[in-house]
Amino acid sequence: MNTADLAMSRFEHTTARWGRATMGAVLMVSLAAPLILLAVGDFDITFSQLLTAYLAVAAVYLVLAMVEPITYFPILGQAAMYQAFMIGNIANKLLPAAIVAQNRLDVRPGSRKGDLVAVMAICGAAVVHIVSLLLFVGVLGTWLLSVVPEPVIEIAQLYILPAILGAVVVQAVVTVRQARSTGFALVMSLLVILVLVPLAPAIGPFGIALAVLLTVLASWFFRGPSGPQEEDGDADGDRPVVPGAAASAESGEHRPPRS
Repeated sequence: MNTADLAMSRFEHTTARWGRATMGAVLMVSLAAPLILLAVGDFDITFSQLLTAYLAVAAVYLVLAMVEPITYFPILGQAAMYQAFMIGNIANKLLPAAIVAQNRLDVRPGSRKGDLVAVMAICGAAVVHIVSLLLFVGVLGTWLLSVVPEPVIEIAQLYILPAILGAVVVQAVVTVRQARSTGFALVMSLLVILVLVPLAPAIGPFGIALAVLLTVLASWFFRGPSGPQEEDGDADGDRPVVPGAAASAESGEHRPPRS
């Protein structure tokens, strides 16, 4: 094991230890709030009511809570996963930041560099988010809303989110470079939205999870004879060979892709 391997091993060991500790602490604080209300709040709330409320939320979001970590992990890596789930806003802020950074630096998600770039991208996204929140909401919020014409605010509310999501999808497609899986994802999403949900509206809250599951199954059953990466060029599913890539591979710079 060379110096880089040892350093990365220590980094992953440290982030795993502190990540589990901080996530556990946050979970305890989160659970403490309803329990404190139950014990000392005097709001006439019973434990069965809390349990009923939890089950109602879990019935809708538990599947997403299980699918999201599996979906994000191949792109973010271990350390960035702890960051992302502590900060929140993963799909519309942190994941796009990681994808854009990996794409700009031409590093492959799932590689050692990809994991480190994702960590730094999330740090940058968090800093930008906090600074912009302090400036545009904490300092200029009320004044800014008073000077911006109302039609402009309405247009921004209509088009900003679709514009962000569209840019994220394009970045993800370009970064992943798996045409077969991308095609399956498009077909399965249309199938779920236009066919399955109208036929069975009860599955609406699980639409995203269902589309992800169907895409994974289709990509697996209809994979090529050389495996899921055969469409993308080299056997490792990495990007086209560039000068210096061979030396990086020999030094263990890239790890085998996660599956």
